Amino acid sequence: MAENGRILMGRIGAPHGIKGDVRIQSFTEDPLALPGYGPFMTNRPGLMVTIASARGTTNMLVARIAGVNDRSAAEKLNGIELYVARDALPPSPDEDDFYHADLIGLSARLADGTVLGTVKAIPNFGAGDILEVRAENGGDTFLFPFTRAVVPHVDIREGYLVIDPPLDADPGEEEPD
Repeated sequence: MAENGRILMGRIGAPHGIKGDVRIQSFTEDPLALPGYGPFMTNRPGLMVTIASARGTTNMLVARIAGVNDRSAAEKLNGIELYVARDALPPSPDEDDFYHADLIGLSARLADGTVLGTVKAIPNFGAGDILEVRAENGGDTFLFPFTRAVVPHVDIREGYLVIDPPLDADPGEEEPD
């Protein structure tokens, strides 16, 4: 989340075809839902973007942007980031679902209250979300799977989450080469 309370929802990429369509990388759970969040603020001052129509492909959206009718105009949008205000997003219907933007910046603590650091990012490399926690002194970074077993409690209102680190491997075992 940007410091101004905006949430990055997508990024416009290269043009698609000659009629002004663009490729969009969507950061929503359902990529086809992206147009419903607009109109979008952008990282270009004064530019608002409305997605007039969109269709899914294997790994991105192909969209028609309102007012963009040719490839030249579409090329000028390459790299534009699409934002909405955080308060424009609906509340999560499930108490175990969280917006990444709400987790970033939370204090990460052990069950005994010991502070590990602050949640800095939530990458997902294909096997699930991972909490990236940076130590308070700005030094070490720790990675934890974002599962109920490892993160049993999240309190967004109070600004923290509890981490129950998985046990290390048996000290008698040798590490693989």
